Amino acid sequence: AAWRAAAQPPHSRAYSLTEEEDVNELLKMLVLFETAAGYAIFKVLDEKKIQEVDSLWKEFETPEKANKIVKLKHFEKFQDTTEALAAATALVEGKIGKSLKKVLKKVVAKEAHEQLAISDAKLGGVIKDKLSLSCVHSPAVAELMRGIRKQMEGLITGLPPREMSAMALGLAHSLSRYKLKFSPDKVDTMIVQAISLLDDLDKELNNYIMRCREWYGWHFPELGKIITDNLAYCKSVRKIGVRTNVATTDLSEFLPEEVEAEVKTAAEISMGTEVSEEDISNIMHLCDQVIEISEYRTQLYDYLKNRMMAIAPNLTIMVGELVGARLISHAGSLLNLAKHPASTVQILGAEKALFRALKTKRDTPKYGLIYHASLVGQTTPKNKGKISRMLAAKAALAIRYDALGDDTNTEMGTENRAKLEARLRHIEDKGIRRISGTGKALAKAEKYQHKSDVKVYDPSGDSTLPSVSKKRKFEEEEEEEEQPVAVKAKKVKKEQVAEEAAETEEGEPPKKKKKKKEKKQEAAEEEEAAEEPSTSVAAEETTEKKKKKKKKSKDD
Repeated sequence: AAWRAAAQPPHSRAYSLTEEEDVNELLKMLVLFETAAGYAIFKVLDEKKIQEVDSLWKEFETPEKANKIVKLKHFEKFQDTTEALAAATALVEGKIGKSLKKVLKKVVAKEAHEQLAISDAKLGGVIKDKLSLSCVHSPAVAELMRGIRKQMEGLITGLPPREMSAMALGLAHSLSRYKLKFSPDKVDTMIVQAISLLDDLDKELNNYIMRCREWYGWHFPELGKIITDNLAYCKSVRKIGVRTNVATTDLSEFLPEEVEAEVKTAAEISMGTEVSEEDISNIMHLCDQVIEISEYRTQLYDYLKNRMMAIAPNLTIMVGELVGARLISHAGSLLNLAKHPASTVQILGAEKALFRALKTKRDTPKYGLIYHASLVGQTTPKNKGKISRMLAAKAALAIRYDALGDDTNTEMGTENRAKLEARLRHIEDKGIRRISGTGKALAKAEKYQHKSDVKVYDPSGDSTLPSVSKKRKFEEEEEEEEQPVAVKAKKVKKEQVAEEAAETEEGEPPKKKKKKKEKKQEAAEEEEAAEEPSTSVAAEETTEKKKKKKKKSKDD
């Protein structure tokens, strides 16, 4: 009788007290259903049909059938989207929100003997621990939730379908933003556009300034050589106008006194041609454009710096604003850049050189856009590749932390940059660390002093003639020197012989003839010795000693 009464519609039931108690024993299950508008607590009217999982969907084909299975007991509506988002995020993370706790204490705690059907088993464990309520999660409960969601408009009264759909859409957008950690300050599209515009402005400024210098150079060519700064040049031209006005124009606002005096003296002796007022007005209009673009470029750079510090603060500390923005622009977005490994970040921007090197089987490039970072720039050319590799590794970590991390602090970037700077100093100083011991102290090593050998240029390789040994050359030179001396000696000897012959005729003793003959013999021996090539220095010394002995013996 109790089952029949439970199966009958509410208006046709007639319970006696005993029958009502029996029904309450059977109706022990409540259902917690979450919607975009608020929390709904349903009471199960026919628990027997819920156990039939395969045929349960038939009971929710129409709102009338659904009302026979479950009945709305309480509905807690959200006040605004913020409360709805807080409740939804708490459910996603498996926590009990404030509004849910309030509902459970208000409704379910009164009927503590009843079970609570929920869609998330993790949430059920939390509810059981904190509120001591028995929760149920099973395939039958999941199918029941699906049926309630299908007939939600008929089961929950007082909410128009249009309002319900608007609430669902708003909560879906809010929850999506929360899941993706989305915020308007984290839009990297602005950085991509800003860095592209900055590069375009630089190109246009260069073209405009070059045109301005060339144009005004016809009238006052000396001014371009005196003022090297482009912005100061355009401001000076804007204020001077015609060259003859230089003497009465005050240029102290943007030029030093020495440069201003030089400009005034150059204007008096300028070799430029005369131009019309219309030409000057067009040149001045071009100068106005250059000044305006320069000011806008400065403003854009400040904007880019602020955006980079908001979106990728750790990457900005590691490589700087411009290099970081160019890396993000090259990858397409910060999230795409975070997916790249450190080796790709290192050569990002040098793809053309990389594929050319792979094609020709040569060395691949060591750096791309990261070359313009300050840490790589202040390194010696020998260590640039090593530092760029280490910087790319730390920058890849910083990019992932900025793109996917919850915090926005810059502690990691500052710490990694300090490590890189210490490593750079270590490499530059070529410090040798101990293998054993603390590993922090530097090993004592004497300073190496390079002693270079001075190499003299050898001109012998310049001539194609056959080479002659030094000894041979030396002997030839000695022969050339001795030959004229020998001729003179012969002439002197002939004269001495003639004089001796005259003396012998006069009756003097012929003792001197022997000496003269001996001298002739010695001279002849010396000539022969000079003609024969000496084999070694030692042999020459021995022959000289022998000659001296002979002379002594003959003199004796």
